[in-house]
Amino acid sequence: MKLGILAVGHKLPDWVAAGCDEYQRRMPRELPLSISEIRPEPRHGKTREQLLAAESVRLRAALNAFPRVIVLDERGDDLTTLALAQCLRDWMQDGRDTAFIIGGADGIDESIKSAAERRIRLSSLTLPHAMARLVLCEQLYRAMSVVRNHPYHREG
Repeated sequence: MKLGILAVGHKLPDWVAAGCDEYQRRMPRELPLSISEIRPEPRHGKTREQLLAAESVRLRAALNAFPRVIVLDERGDDLTTLALAQCLRDWMQDGRDTAFIIGGADGIDESIKSAAERRIRLSSLTLPHAMARLVLCEQLYRAMSVVRNHPYHREG
């Protein structure tokens, strides 16, 4: 099984890219993590709907490789690390490659949200897109550490 992060956005600051690279490197071979940047639509007087529709075309093309789609959404399910680890266990059992979508500045087209298997949120706080990407990488690594019974997560 493979995990992918599809993130609408531009080049990340070096420190975010370095952090994401580090968590990608730490992921086990049986669960590799890739990150794909999806080019945001140039604004140039377009409506939000036009921007999202154009970005959704690029997202759908990238999603062809992923049978399971999880959308990061501020109104999504609020998961604990242990709940995310249980999701990873379940997903690994059925073996379908899984994509996590991080939308652009205007969000994610509703058609992609409604087609997703699940919506989750990383935080009730507003996170910059680069930070959301780093937090997601870290949480996937942490959840995988829990799955492998590493003492990475401390309860109590």
